[in-house]
Amino acid sequence: MPFQIIRNDITKVACDVIVNTANPEPKFMAGTDSAVYRAAGEEKLLAERKKIGNIAPGDVAVTPAFDLPAKYIIHTVGPAWVDGKHHEFDILRSCYR
Repeated sequence: MPFQIIRNDITKVACDVIVNTANPEPKFMAGTDSAVYRAAGEEKLLAERKKIGNIAPGDVAVTPAFDLPAKYIIHTVGPAWVDGKHHEFDILRSCYR
């Protein structure tokens, strides 16, 4: 299967994997992350994230997608932008690798 980039609501895309902009701690707040949790099933996804624990900026963790039409969720934590001089580019690059 070829690689595809699809512009859509990621909580509605039937695919193998979606990538979620995760919080470092196993919790969810606003934005895309909360939409993913709501669509996947908040309690199930949060319980799985708690098993994994904290994710460092630039790192990833993989969970089942539960109630989403995807198979898995890759959770990655991006950099907190300061001024571009605190390894933000390296951390962001690591998220994509």
